[in-house]
Amino acid sequence: MTLKRNIGPLGLTFVAVSGVIGSGWIFGPLIAAQIAGPAALVSWAIGGIGMLVLALSYAEISSIIPVAGGIARLPAFSHGKTTTMVMGWTAWLGYNTQAPIETIAALDYLAAYYPAIRDGTDTQFSLSPLGMSVAIALLAFFTWINAIGVRFFARTNTAITWIKIIIPVLLAACLIDLEFNPGNFTEYGGFMPMGWSGVFAAVASGGIVFSFIGFRHAIDMAGETSNPQRTIPMAIIFSILLCIAIYSVLQLAFIGALSHEQLAEGWSHIKLGNKLGPLASLVVALGITWITLTLYAGVFIGPVGAALVSTGSGGRLVLAMAENDLFPDFFRQLSSRSIPLRGMLLNLVIGALTVVAFSFEQVVTLNSATIILSFSIGPVALVCFRKQFPHLKRRFRLPVAEIVGVVGFALATLIIYWSGWQIVLLMFAVLGSGVVVFLLHIALRRLPLAALNLGNAVWLLPYLLGIAGLSYLGNYGGGRGIVSQPWDLLLALVLSGVSFVMAVACRLSTDEAQTNLDRARVATADRPREGILDEKVP
Repeated sequence: MTLKRNIGPLGLTFVAVSGVIGSGWIFGPLIAAQIAGPAALVSWAIGGIGMLVLALSYAEISSIIPVAGGIARLPAFSHGKTTTMVMGWTAWLGYNTQAPIETIAALDYLAAYYPAIRDGTDTQFSLSPLGMSVAIALLAFFTWINAIGVRFFARTNTAITWIKIIIPVLLAACLIDLEFNPGNFTEYGGFMPMGWSGVFAAVASGGIVFSFIGFRHAIDMAGETSNPQRTIPMAIIFSILLCIAIYSVLQLAFIGALSHEQLAEGWSHIKLGNKLGPLASLVVALGITWITLTLYAGVFIGPVGAALVSTGSGGRLVLAMAENDLFPDFFRQLSSRSIPLRGMLLNLVIGALTVVAFSFEQVVTLNSATIILSFSIGPVALVCFRKQFPHLKRRFRLPVAEIVGVVGFALATLIIYWSGWQIVLLMFAVLGSGVVVFLLHIALRRLPLAALNLGNAVWLLPYLLGIAGLSYLGNYGGGRGIVSQPWDLLLALVLSGVSFVMAVACRLSTDEAQTNLDRARVATADRPREGILDEKVP
């Protein structure tokens, strides 16, 4: 039983859009404004463009090797097992936090109408036992929808995504039309009250990166995409451009709608007056009662749609880890509907434990710490694939790929640094747990050292240690502040440049990479041949 290529251009585009427009649009405008003030608009632009550069790398490499769970699978073709373990393990743990995050965010808004969902404290996103039960039931429901089949999933997600697009745009238009204060952009400390450090911090910690990383779901479902060389690049690029526009307009409307009373104590202490959430608070304060029900429908459907997509992607990631021999062969088996159901059930158990055992803030922090690192391999693989697989046909071929790769890797490095020392420290703890699992895997399977591609992963050690040292000495998230601006940014760029050159140099040889590709061809031998894997330049 193999995966079926049933997702078309609109379906895959809306998979990416649904992943991006989740709970980020509900809380992101407030958090970004608290960190950067009106310059949050700049933060959204930087974050969106940065993610677009990263996405362009994946648009090419995923279209020529469209495999399920691409984030975890693609490093196997460029650098082998050890690098794949690092990137795949961190991505998998991050994916398992995504659906719980979105589910808890949706329920937190509903708690305004059903207070029993919350635990009775003043802490936001804190669920009662009833709320936890509802959250776990929703996670099981998302798994069921994905289990029915990819075609049903795509149609369901497309319908949900139309709603997710319309409601934020409608809300932003109403706020701009009824209450827009231009003075908010120049008063209360000016346009950039926290300086550039606030702008950069908002990119990593203001919900911006958290929002845009949702485009990755289109990569993870590449193995079920029809005509992947055309569909994947179009879906990734269009989804990010559309979401940059939506988030920017929403942030503009939010800043402009704030009153003098709400900004009296400055941007970092915005007073909204109730627990309904930032957007609902503005709607209530402005008396736009007719849109309240629509807003609540949107803030529930938005995260629910993102959780639905994340559930499907997480299952493909488990499949990818199994195909990379990092998870048991048990998870390679597909259901009768060609769905990686076993992987999704594993993720459901972990998601349920996440809801019960961790606070919302801990889960969000873990999500940011894990997924950001896994993205850094895309720009590296872009350049490596040009050297390893020059014969593969590329209907979507990036110009100046080396420049795009260097810039994309630098942006990924900066985003990790801007996340702060505390998140980087957590990232290392996550990697440590992955190393333990990897060592157990090696021992149980008695794998020879030559099969681990340790030499191809040596670039990771100085890169990760460099990030750790710079984060500890830097200015974000608990850093000591010893290295001041702009020297910290300069050091981050130097680190990324040297590490990028090392990473490309450490790639698998052409023969080794071709061997891995041939194995993937065998695995997809009876799938529809629509410009995938074995297609070469005439």
